[in-house]
Amino acid sequence: MNEHPDTKFRTSLLEDNDGPGHNPTENRTMGEIIAARFSRRGFLKGSLAVSAIAATVSPIALITADNARAAAGASAFTFDEVEAGIDDKHHVAAGYDADILLRWGDPIFADAPEFDPANQTPEAQARQFGYNNDYVGYIPLDGSSEHGLLVVNHEYTNEHLMFPGIVTIKDGKAEVAPADQKRVDIEMAAHGMSVVEIRKRDGKWQAVRDGKQNRRITASTEMLLTGPAAGHDRMKTSADSSGTKVLGTLNNCAGGTTPWGTVVSGEENFHGYFLGELAAGHAEAANFERYGIPGESYEWGNFYDRFDVSKEPNEANRFGWMVEIDPMDPNSVPKKRTALGRTKHEGAESIVAPDGRVVFYLGDDERFDYVYKFVTAGKFNPEDRAANMDLLDEGTLYVAKFAEDGSVEWLPLVHGQGPLTAENGFASQADVLIETRRAGDLLEATKMDRPEDIQPNAANGKVYVMLTNNTKRKAEQVDGANPRAENAFGHIIELIEDGGDFAATKGKWEILLKCGDPSVADVGASFSTSTTANGWFGMPDNCAIDAAGRLWVSTDGNGPKETGRTDGLWAVDTEGEARATSKLFFRVPIGAEMCGPLFTPNDETAFVAVQHPADGGEDWEGFGRPSYYEDLSTRWPDFKDDMPVRPSVVAITKQGGGKIGV
Repeated sequence: MNEHPDTKFRTSLLEDNDGPGHNPTENRTMGEIIAARFSRRGFLKGSLAVSAIAATVSPIALITADNARAAAGASAFTFDEVEAGIDDKHHVAAGYDADILLRWGDPIFADAPEFDPANQTPEAQARQFGYNNDYVGYIPLDGSSEHGLLVVNHEYTNEHLMFPGIVTIKDGKAEVAPADQKRVDIEMAAHGMSVVEIRKRDGKWQAVRDGKQNRRITASTEMLLTGPAAGHDRMKTSADSSGTKVLGTLNNCAGGTTPWGTVVSGEENFHGYFLGELAAGHAEAANFERYGIPGESYEWGNFYDRFDVSKEPNEANRFGWMVEIDPMDPNSVPKKRTALGRTKHEGAESIVAPDGRVVFYLGDDERFDYVYKFVTAGKFNPEDRAANMDLLDEGTLYVAKFAEDGSVEWLPLVHGQGPLTAENGFASQADVLIETRRAGDLLEATKMDRPEDIQPNAANGKVYVMLTNNTKRKAEQVDGANPRAENAFGHIIELIEDGGDFAATKGKWEILLKCGDPSVADVGASFSTSTTANGWFGMPDNCAIDAAGRLWVSTDGNGPKETGRTDGLWAVDTEGEARATSKLFFRVPIGAEMCGPLFTPNDETAFVAVQHPADGGEDWEGFGRPSYYEDLSTRWPDFKDDMPVRPSVVAITKQGGGKIGV
């Protein structure tokens, strides 16, 4: 996510990702481990050429040497890349079309009202596509790559872009007016998720407005808490004495589609929705401090007691989970699966292990926090969907510890094992899961640089970990190796689990990419020398593996000051001599973040989510000032239909048909 410089709600919501973090431990950082490893080996002394060599002769590359030799010299991508730059439009590679499929406010039910941003109501928003689309999932109907259900997260709201008349400029600074209940209720209705039937007709995708599975899930939708923490005293509130029912889901960032066709959605910066102050000496004080609660990014607690920790302290424990929904059944109750732990979840991509258990990889998106995976106790049954519907309630959650020798160990977060005992404040597995971060602290997990999307790749047996950045890393924590002190651009780590078994508790790791401008020696980027001036990027965030096993990376945080380019979608080679070569395929308008991405099973459509377009961007001379609703609606009079100011899901297809990227 980007930080908007002038809006206190936007900034405070994000500062815990961009700021120092809440991890007080002395656990080793990933930078220290990489530095020690490569200092000893004498690799990566700042030269782009040496960096590229290191990428191609790494232990993981040697493990797959036969495959690498077979792919030598050949990129998996043959499109003509987009020119990097900045403007108020989206751009896609030549020969492709990028069509807006769904936008904030689009009606998704036959009886839903048309979008009227100047006269929005909570009731209308609850029947319309939500705000700030992030994760995109696709559930084929009847196995089709041209007819299915699109499942989309709506992460958060930008009030200064949504509501006319709430921003004033005083002494050159923007101030947002205090919220009233109607505004809060609209915000709550704009959060959550959307399920929309879509169909491809005459080569173009369309939303089916009367689709029988269409659904909106909001911050007020009733949900169940399941798994080991459900029903625990720390989950009970005055409105729910059972500790098993909760209203709504918040800050849904990325997610994943399970092998049985449900979608899991990660509650990320949930801390920002709570305000108030705990009573002195409250039992949850240390727990709240570790998660940055209350973040006070929203004013909902002024109207709903459950968001005021002084009145309902346990309510915050009911957020920060992975939420599973069944898109096929619009009447099903979403379930917060507590067995997967409570963090600031980015997503949870999954893969079936050789023995049939299902493995989910999870990133805790904050500076100096951890990488996790969850392995189900039960096995996936491809013949019986119903038999899989509660697989996520039993299994083992692990946290990663990376070593200097290129190995990684997955440490179980199991009550009674190691330090996870009553003596350290964990009376049960519920306590371990409610305080997942503190459990990871005690296990001395490796501090990471904002772990975001983590994608297993069935085609090559590897796992790709997106690490967005960490500008708070101190120089004394690293040497001339990588990652870097004040790591502004992030990097990507590649894992191979032992024996090719994703459920293994040990494996190997390697750096695939150090991001940033490779023409600037001090940056220390490691893109291949075949990467053009348009092909490099910073701040990897989301990623996707297409049906051909190719890696696509979307970014968050590029801009006029940061990299001189907007965010976008890049194609990244992972094998052979083309390894670490990147090409720009799609770029977003100024101020936007690139989310998604997602490919249909036949690779003939890529869905991407353009989030918070027009937020910030004041450093671009063509943008104007200020970047708020009144100014935008003047500059773009066709506000209701124009791409730059409405978060949108875009469908990318090849002109004349065919697979994406080739």
